[in-house]
Amino acid sequence: MPKYFDFKINGYYLYFTTHCVVEAMHAHASDGRLTEGGSAKFFVKSNGDTVVQNRGSISEADIRRLQRFIKDNYELMYAKWRIYSSEGFYRGE
Repeated sequence: MPKYFDFKINGYYLYFTTHCVVEAMHAHASDGRLTEGGSAKFFVKSNGDTVVQNRGSISEADIRRLQRFIKDNYELMYAKWRIYSSEGFYRGE
């Protein structure tokens, strides 16, 4: 599973799986286990805003912190995403 960064953000890794690159750009947030079971899923828009599809077991405060981090770093994250996927940013509401 490719990680966007090698370090944790508020105790969570941001990553994606190679089988889910057929969707719009997104990030899973999970602790060291990197499983989708308790992870949150953030679809990323072209301005860095996110749409949370799944909160998993992550607190609301951590969700907000992760959203701020993604907003501040989405361009770096997108560069990594483009290595694996031809899909662009999330275009939903």
